[in-house]
Formats: sequence, structure tokens, C-alpha cells
Amino acid sequence: MDDAKNFPTMIIPKGTEVSVNENGQLSIRTPGNLVIQNSGVYSLIESGNGSVRIDPEVEVEAVSVQAADSCFVAGQLTAWRVRAQKITLEKGAQANIMLQESEILELDRNARLVGNFASEKELYLMLGRFSRELRDLPNGIFVGQEAGGRIPAGVSPEAPKKAPTGEVFVAPDGEGEPGPVQRQEQSDVLSLVRVILEREIGRAGSKAASREPLEKLLEIVRTSDLDELGESYRYLISQVESPTEELERAKEMLARMLATS
Repeated sequence: MDDAKNFPTMIIPKGTEVSVNENGQLSIRTPGNLVIQNSGVYSLIESGNGSVRIDPEVEVEAVSVQAADSCFVAGQLTAWRVRAQKITLEKGAQANIMLQESEILELDRNARLVGNFASEKELYLMLGRFSRELRDLPNGIFVGQEAGGRIPAGVSPEAPKKAPTGEVFVAPDGEGEPGPVQRQEQSDVLSLVRVILEREIGRAGSKAASREPLEKLLEIVRTSDLDELGESYRYLISQVESPTEELERAKEMLARMLATS
């Protein structure tokens, strides 16, 4: 009995929400500070009014980490998105963060940060530009070994693309051929849509009902025939059973691109 009294006490503050999604990932929302002392896979880690801290020697994988104040990492964190006023990586910490949304980023010189894109648009456009390299990667490159490489993040798509003369050319709406900027944006979108479609075809597997329209749409995208694409993309995507969020996003990107082409 005396030994039982020495066990740590877990307190779940009022207003805290704890749930598990269909993939078995834990979701924690709490109004105050949250300290993670146990390794695990999470869907969401959120502190509504305080900070989130991941203790040393703790390995956390999360889709999203959100903190009103700060996110402190002393262990290891792998996350799609981290949103906080300040992100701090302490000594020996390791973080793989694809989308980092913070005003302040502090890294100890012995800490390591991989990723760090500023927005989903920047990430997707970069993946689109390197779609051929991604396709050429061996299937097992990340199995049984540490992924030590970094995704290059040198050019932000928000910066204007310049012609060789240093001037930016944009064709007036409805006049002439698209200028270099518009052509580059179209190329970026089509490259990204190609990556998404190839991934969706892989997910569809042998399901002919979904695979056939995806393959036909991919063929049109590869030819960059905007007229045929405008006539066909909505119908082809409508033929896919249970379209994923990524496929819906691809449809929205095509709609925006074709509206300005």
C-alpha cells in the first residue's frame, strides 16, 4: 500500500478533451499548459491558453501541435504543423516540422530542425517542382534508416519570377499569350497536381472504377492541354469513389488556374 502511494497522480483539468480517432491517434485539448512525458502518436496536441512542452527522451509524432503561447521541445517531435507564438528547441532536441507557424523560433546550437516551410502553398509548390526527383526515390529509402536529407526550401513562391532581363512580364487579361510569370505558375500547379494524381492512383490500387478516371486525368495533365483539361477535369474527378481531401484540393487548384489562364 505504501508503494502505491508513491505513484504519480494524473490530473485532467476541467475543460480538457481527450479522444482517439479512427487511426488510433490520441487527441488532447486542454485550456492550460500541457507537458508530454510519454512517447506516442497523436492527432492533435493543443493548449488553448498556455504552452506545450515535450520532455527530454520523449518521442512525439503529431499531425498538429497548437499552443497559444510557446511550444518547447526537449525531446523529439515529428509534426505536420506546429502553431505557436514561440517555438523553442532545447539542447539535444530534434524536430521534423513541415509547416512552422510562429513569430519566434529559438534553437539551441545542439538542436536540430528539419523542414520549416512557411505555408502549405510553399510546401506543395516545392514538391511539385521536384516531382520527378520524388518519383525516382527508392521505395524503401526511409525504411530502417534515418532520413538525414532535407527538402530544399530556397525559393518562396510568393517572390515574383523574373525574366532574364530582370523585368517581370505579365500579359494583360485576355490579351496575347501568357507571360513568363503566368506560365511558371501554371507549370507549378500542373506539377503539383501530377504528384497528387500519381499518389491517388497508387492508393486506388486495382480498383478500376477509381483508377481509370485518375489515369485519364493524369494523361491530360501531363500534356498540359488546358482546353481539354478545362472540359474534363470536373467530370473525371466526379467519377472517383470517395475522393480524398488531397484530390479535392487538386480540383480547387485546377479551377483557380483555369479561371486565370
